[in-house]
Amino acid sequence: MTSDTTRSEAVRDAGLAAVPAAIADLGALVRIPSVAFPGFDRAEVERSAAAVKELVEGIGIFERVEVKTAVVPETGAEGMPAVLATRAARNGRPTILLYAHHDVQPAGDEELWESPPFEPTVRDGRIYGRGAADDKAGIMAHIGSLRALTEVLGSDFDLGVNLFFEGEEEAGSASFASFLSDNADALRADVIVVADSGNWDATTPALTVSLRGNVRFTLDVETLEHASHSGMFGGAVPDAMMATVRLLSTLWDEDGAVAVAGLTAREAATPDYDEATLRSEAGLPDGVSPIGRDEILSRIWNKPSITVTGIDAPSVRNASNTLSPKVSVVISTRVAPGQDARSAFAAIEEHLRKNAPFGARLAFRDLDFGDPFLVDTSGWAVAQARDALAAGYGKEPVDIGVGGSIPFIADLVREFPGAQILVTGVEDPHARAHSPNESLHIETFRNALVSEALLLESLDATAR
Repeated sequence: MTSDTTRSEAVRDAGLAAVPAAIADLGALVRIPSVAFPGFDRAEVERSAAAVKELVEGIGIFERVEVKTAVVPETGAEGMPAVLATRAARNGRPTILLYAHHDVQPAGDEELWESPPFEPTVRDGRIYGRGAADDKAGIMAHIGSLRALTEVLGSDFDLGVNLFFEGEEEAGSASFASFLSDNADALRADVIVVADSGNWDATTPALTVSLRGNVRFTLDVETLEHASHSGMFGGAVPDAMMATVRLLSTLWDEDGAVAVAGLTAREAATPDYDEATLRSEAGLPDGVSPIGRDEILSRIWNKPSITVTGIDAPSVRNASNTLSPKVSVVISTRVAPGQDARSAFAAIEEHLRKNAPFGARLAFRDLDFGDPFLVDTSGWAVAQARDALAAGYGKEPVDIGVGGSIPFIADLVREFPGAQILVTGVEDPHARAHSPNESLHIETFRNALVSEALLLESLDATAR
C-alpha cells in the first residue's frame, strides 16, 4: 500500500469481507450457555473461554494467548476464566487493549423466547439468542476487526494489541480487580476500548461518555418471630409484607421519581428524545405513563433510579392465611454520575431505617457497589475513534450517556490512570440485552466491526 488513503480503504473492504465469518463464529459462541452465576454449570463458562481462545489464536498475531483466572478477594474462591492475549508495540506505536466479556445472563423463562435462547436464529435482519448482543458480539467485533487489519497489513504491523475477554461480567466481576492487579503489565495500554455499550439507534454510532453507577443489596424486613394465623392476629399484628410494601413505597414520590435525600443528580444537556421513542424502545404500552420529571434522557442518564428486582415471600400458589414474619427484597439503585456508590448506599440505608414502619427490623446484606463514570473526551484517541465511527457507519457519531452501569471501568481507571478509555458497543436500542428475545442487529454489527478495523489501522499509523 502506497498511501494511507489506499490502506484505510483496503482495511474497510477487508472489514466488510470479514463479517460473514464473524457472524458464523458468533453463532457458535451463542450456542454455549456460559452463565457465570452461582448455581449454573462452571464447565460451560470454561468451554466458552476455550472456544474464544481458539478464535484468538487463529488470528495469528499474538505472542501469548491463554485462559487465566484470579482469586475473588472477599472469599478466596477462584474467579471465572478470562482470555488474555498480548502483542507488544513496536517502533513507537501505541498499545490498545480490547475488552469484552464471554459470559451471559441466564435465559430466564424460556417460554417468553420466540426461539430457543441458546440457538442463534436470524429473523428480520437480527440474530436472536442469549449473548448475541451482550457481549459475545463485542468479542467478535474485536476479533473480526483484527482479522481485517491482518488481512491487509499482514502480521508484521507495529500497533501493540492486548485482549481481555472476561468471564464473569454479568455476575458482578468479582475477581476483576485481582485480575487487573495480577496481569497489569500484560494489560497496560495507551487506549482501552470497552465494547459493552450501545448506539444511538441501529444506524447511528455512539461513544458512551457517561455511565451511572450501581448499588445492589438484599433487604430483609422482619416483624414477627414466627408466622401467625392472619385471622386470629390480623389487624393487631403487623406482618412483614405490609411493612415491606409501606417501606418500599417511600422510595418514590407520586411521579415515580426517587425520593431519597442524599441521592444526587447531574446537570447536563441531553439530545432530543420523545415519549414515542421511549415507548417503542422500552416496550411501554399505551395507557401506562412514564415516571419522573424533566427531560426523558436526563432521567435515564443523569438522575438516580431505584428498582426492586426480586422478592422472597410466599408465592401465589402457596398462599395461606398467614402473617409473614419476614420478607426479603433485592434493591437495585442506579447512581448518577458525580456521586460515589458507597455514599449513595449510605443515603438509602438512612432513608430505609428512618422510614421503617411499626418498628420493623431491617437487615442489609449482599452489598455490591459500582461507581459512575465520566469519559474525558479531550484525548487524541477519542478524536480518532469518532473519525473511524463516522467512516464505518456513514454517519457522525453521537456522544451518549447510558443509564446502565459498567462498574469495572472504575477499576480500569484506577489501575491504568494514563489510558484513554473508549466505551463503544454493538447494541441498538432494540437489542433487549438481559431480557427474553435478546438480539443483534446485523447491520449495526457490520458497521461496528468496520469502524473498529479503521480505528486499529489509524492507531497503527500513529506515533505514540
